[in-house]
Amino acid sequence: MSVAVEKIGLYPRFRRLALPRTLISGAIIIGVSLLIAFFPALFAPYDPIAFDYKALLKGPTLAHPFGTDSFGRDVLSRVIHAYTIDMQIAVFATVGPFIFGTIVGAYVGYAGGLAEAIFGRVVDAVITFPFLVLVIAIVSVLGPGLGNMYVAVGIVGWVFYARLVAAEVKVQKRLDYADAGRVMGYTPMRIVFRHLLPNAITPAIVYWMTDMALAILLGSSLGYLGLGAQPPAAEWGVQIADGKNFMSTAWWISVFPGIAIVITGLGFSLLGDGLAQLMRVRR
Repeated sequence: MSVAVEKIGLYPRFRRLALPRTLISGAIIIGVSLLIAFFPALFAPYDPIAFDYKALLKGPTLAHPFGTDSFGRDVLSRVIHAYTIDMQIAVFATVGPFIFGTIVGAYVGYAGGLAEAIFGRVVDAVITFPFLVLVIAIVSVLGPGLGNMYVAVGIVGWVFYARLVAAEVKVQKRLDYADAGRVMGYTPMRIVFRHLLPNAITPAIVYWMTDMALAILLGSSLGYLGLGAQPPAAEWGVQIADGKNFMSTAWWISVFPGIAIVITGLGFSLLGDGLAQLMRVRR
């Protein structure tokens, strides 16, 4: 079969249509993660916040595969229910910056001039300070909680999307099809959002996938510091913080949530890398 296909010249086409392995692997990991996030009760054997004082700090067993914590809560159930909060963080902490940054970047890249100069100063001001430090500072002022964390990330995170989109739009607006649109009398808004942006948004989408992994790490870091999700919520950072004092005697409290963070972050990273490969092939 493969010989026949190769002889008639179709084999290269099938190779071009094949999806990157990283894209498939990332999609499987994220698909499973979303399934768990939407239906945690189907997978969790116990109530994630139910105390059991007869099973304090029990190691992994058949009854509790991931062991129990200092309150007797089943660690596996808490890790599973944490998917709901952490996948929510991955989406809500990035979708706002993605949309707003894309719109601003498209305008700045097309308009140039004063708008580009002002935006450049904003970028310089933001990237002068480490991202995590800025977010922690803003959350500390606004108060702990997921809502304030989303606000803090939105205030800072949109700049990175805007910078990517602005650079791509600047390239696209010099091409012939953009000149043709101006000659035909199209409005700048139509040229930007119907013609330039669809061809310039690919890097922002790829970065968005990676940014979701970073958002999970950020949410877990703030949860660990007491600035993100608040106890007794089942969130991976909160769980790691719960087990920090028991690492020598009950390592499972912190280790299994950490593994969940790594696997989910890897899924988003593979998905972003696979999308980047796919877009390069199509170009």
